[in-house]
Amino acid sequence: MTDRAMRLLKGEPVDRTPLFPFILGFCAKNAGYPIATIYSDPQKSFDLQLWTHEQYDFDWGPIYGYASYGTWEFGGEIRMPTATYEQAPFHTRFPVEGEQDVPGLRLPDPRTAGCLPLSMEFSRLQEKHGKPISIVCGGNFTIAGNVCSVETLCRWMLKKPDLVHSIMRLTTDHIVDIVRYWSDVFSAERVIPQMWEPLAANIIISPKQFEKFVFPYIKESSEKILAMGVKHILYHICGDQNKNLPYWSQIPMGGPGLCSFGLEVDLLAAIEYLGSRNVIIGNIDPKAYLNETPKQIYGLCREALEKGRSAPRGFMLSSGCEIPPEAPPYHVYQMHKAIKDSATSG
Repeated sequence: MTDRAMRLLKGEPVDRTPLFPFILGFCAKNAGYPIATIYSDPQKSFDLQLWTHEQYDFDWGPIYGYASYGTWEFGGEIRMPTATYEQAPFHTRFPVEGEQDVPGLRLPDPRTAGCLPLSMEFSRLQEKHGKPISIVCGGNFTIAGNVCSVETLCRWMLKKPDLVHSIMRLTTDHIVDIVRYWSDVFSAERVIPQMWEPLAANIIISPKQFEKFVFPYIKESSEKILAMGVKHILYHICGDQNKNLPYWSQIPMGGPGLCSFGLEVDLLAAIEYLGSRNVIIGNIDPKAYLNETPKQIYGLCREALEKGRSAPRGFMLSSGCEIPPEAPPYHVYQMHKAIKDSATSG
């Protein structure tokens, strides 16, 4: 984390808008390595991200995490990305394949389960290099959707809600367990957990389902994490969650929290609901880095920066989800160029 980002979290003036990296596989391609290196080798992953962050002048540090978190940790199987258009690890066998598997689910050991040893090795590198110490995982509902298929989870919300609550209970306890473990190792005030919650988007569940099956669990885990002494939680509120924003606004995320948004949520709406207590992060369309011209990407960044000016607790420019590994490097540079030009023009 740069001094600029630290000042933003403290509520102090900054010389320009910080640039927040949502960039993983690109970092491997950028330095000539396979994308799988980001997820299989903590040392190389850290180095590749650090080099790319320095190249583009990002204001945060390297992270270890991926959207399919929870499958491996609860006893399922994943596969590392190897094909040309595979961007991250993905599940090949869910821990829960049917109703009969739910009673056998057990809380994972945060010291040994799935990718967590790799993540801990990565966090020790974060500590060594003075970068933000994070544990990145899915949000409560997204982990549940990686424990069993999201299609199954959605059917059970309608027909067998008790099964969904059973899984949500375990995923919520698991989140608290791993943040407690990280806090014990590094001290709570130095840990900034990142929770990615794409499966709670309104293209998958309704706001009423969010209120019933998601909101109480996220609120509970957030309160327990902050009670440990954690100062900031980052939530990536991915996808179209516009109808969920009234609920997200009630979730404590720290002083301040950090809220990253997908392109489907307008930044002004995000600021209206969550900007008074949280730093807002976002939200350039990831597809734009592949499909648009540099001038168009630059324009999207300037538009986001203008909206971000109204964020009471601060704003960081970022992509709305991970920047595609195949993005042309000059397209990625447009974020930094837009920030630099915006600061110069006032």
